Amino acid sequence: MTDVTANDIPAQPSMLREHWGGLVFLVFVILAILWLLLRVLSWMGDEKQLPLSQIVVQGELTHLSSVEVRNAVLQIGPLQSFMLQDVDDIHGAISALPWVANVAVRKQWPDTLKVDVTEYTPQAVWNGSQLLDVGGIAFSASPDDVKEKGLVSLHGPEGSEKEVLDAWREMRDILQPTHLNIAALALNDRRSWRIVTQDGIRIELGRESRQERLHRFVDVFDDMNATGRDIQYVDLRYDTGAAVGWKAPEQALSEE
Repeated sequence: MTDVTANDIPAQPSMLREHWGGLVFLVFVILAILWLLLRVLSWMGDEKQLPLSQIVVQGELTHLSSVEVRNAVLQIGPLQSFMLQDVDDIHGAISALPWVANVAVRKQWPDTLKVDVTEYTPQAVWNGSQLLDVGGIAFSASPDDVKEKGLVSLHGPEGSEKEVLDAWREMRDILQPTHLNIAALALNDRRSWRIVTQDGIRIELGRESRQERLHRFVDVFDDMNATGRDIQYVDLRYDTGAAVGWKAPEQALSEE
């Protein structure tokens, strides 16, 4: 007797048709998916599809206006479609505005660009041409924008912004018992400190022991005031005591 295996049985036509039919269907499905994908990519790349038509500016704006923010966006060119618009370009354009501390840009389906702006909070004028924010960061807004605030004028070498701002806060607190307000504080290249009060008194602190020297000034201030004379300067660059310069009577009268 001869053994017959399954491999010896010829394939039936119906089985061949099913095999090729399934393969053709799979190829058709793959081609259909590729065609749809290409159509979607083509649609997404069409600038006429879903154009961005609205710019919504959010945030508490004091020194900037919504118009200025929108103009900064449009200066880089007309808005593109929802899919093609690069928000990084817009972020960079708005960040370049002088008063902008932080900005977040996002697209909202289907046609809106949302911009959330945070402004710097000015704390002082820096070197006469810039402003410092509360964290000691210098930014390039004009001091004329905030001249009505009467901000203190701080001066120092590049990179010393935060140091000088912190020193001003420290000295302001030390001077509170005298009721003198600091109009200007300067740190020069030799690391020497100078205060000018709103009353026009110049206080020389030098490079060392600035807290100790300023406390010394506070201790003797009432005695100096008791003389009835107007102080022009106080030089505290000594181990003890201070050198005092008085305004001439006619100078004091002219300043009044």
